[in-house]
Amino acid sequence: MTANIATDYEMRETMPTSAHQVQARAQRVVEAAKHLFVAGVMSHGGHANLSARLDANQFLLTTVGAVRELRPDQLATVRLDGKVVDGELAPENAEIVAMHSVIYRTRDDVGGIIHTHSPAATAFALANRPLPCRTEPLLRFGQAEDVPVVAWGPRGSDVSVRGIAEVVGEHPMTAAVLLANHGLLVFGPDPMATAQLVVAIEESAEAEVAAAAIGGAMDFPAGALAAVRESMARLRMNDGRLADNGEAHGEPRAARS
Repeated sequence: MTANIATDYEMRETMPTSAHQVQARAQRVVEAAKHLFVAGVMSHGGHANLSARLDANQFLLTTVGAVRELRPDQLATVRLDGKVVDGELAPENAEIVAMHSVIYRTRDDVGGIIHTHSPAATAFALANRPLPCRTEPLLRFGQAEDVPVVAWGPRGSDVSVRGIAEVVGEHPMTAAVLLANHGLLVFGPDPMATAQLVVAIEESAEAEVAAAAIGGAMDFPAGALAAVRESMARLRMNDGRLADNGEAHGEPRAARS
């Protein structure tokens, strides 16, 4: 499946991206990283990697693993085939290029990706347990189903990347996956929307752990998730129609009321 999708992308015309556009998107990535630290959802080491789509064949990717004081010049331009077009990746980030590119290849709607080791979410990853969708923020920020788990594979390996592609293919509405024994991978329409979902996921994981001490969290009422999925689908359709009419949007789709 992934090979066919890759071929589709190779056949598409690459949209021109000006230097100004690249700088603007790099700044959005920086702002998304800051949001994660302000929200307090990062691991003690402050490790993460963030990316933003530039066009059908290229994306910006953080060049360093420690992103607490991320700057716009610490992002490289990378092609979906892994070739670095501009900038230089540190060794620890060079091996995660495929983890980002596989999401961009398989999900046309994704404009930003964030990988973190957020403690509570990573606890679920360590337990190899899906994170249940039982909090309102998850629904509001685009995750209207349990966050699934991708089976463990060495970081950046073909095994890991194939696992991500398979789980995302099996869960076409998910906006996040847990990487078994590793961490969290979240994707959304733009870097800030993705960061907001990271926060919602980490808060939900914390709440699940806390609720376990007083009897356990309860599921939403029957039909609630299906109703939210239908609402999200309508919002996507409306977004598409408005975009066709040339209107711009500044807030996450799923967060609008």
